[in-house]
Amino acid sequence: MIEKTEFKGKPVLILKRNEEDKYPFSFGVSKAKLILENIDAIKKFVEENSQSA
Repeated sequence: MIEKTEFKGKPVLILKRNEEDKYPFSFGVSKAKLILENIDAIKKFVEENSQSA
């Protein structure tokens, strides 16, 4: 679930696991750019540290 909002007049995305998520993940454009610049490292991190189901 993704929500768009603003903080101090700047756009922010909020990522939630579900509607009742008590600890959503939020970030603005600057952090979004940083995530995109490092997406391959993030994917590798997830692959290396996820447990098989």
